[in-house]
Amino acid sequence: MKLLSEKGLYELVNELSLKHFHKSFKDRIRYNNRLRTTGGRYVPSKRVIELNPKYSMEMGEKEVIGIIKHELCHYHLHIEGKGYKHGDRDFKNLLKVTGSPRHCQPLPSTLKQNKHIYICNNCSRVYKRTRRIDVNKYRCGKCRGKLVMKRTS
Repeated sequence: MKLLSEKGLYELVNELSLKHFHKSFKDRIRYNNRLRTTGGRYVPSKRVIELNPKYSMEMGEKEVIGIIKHELCHYHLHIEGKGYKHGDRDFKNLLKVTGSPRHCQPLPSTLKQNKHIYICNNCSRVYKRTRRIDVNKYRCGKCRGKLVMKRTS
């Protein structure tokens, strides 16, 4: 799915709001490039929904629509003065009724990548790590043998 203009994004959100919640969306929606660990968020003090643009570029339309529906649950419950936070019963019930996901899928570009590979000299056990470890300080967890760095990427 490609990035929509602000007007196109608003029209999509309003359409989803009318279809699933039977209420119109009257506030702002925008992309926020600084979001890293989430697909979107609702800011109650400003009544703004912010979406992570990476999800529009890397994931399918179904995932983006799921994120928008999730944020609309926060929005409509907040407007009505009901419990709009993740732990509230009203929020959980509205997620079920509208078929909105509780969490979004992780981005393919941010999946954990093992940069460092260590091998035990005794038993040849392989350890894959994201961060470097001090081979003088740590030993093999299986046989207590010395670790040797095989690869760093």
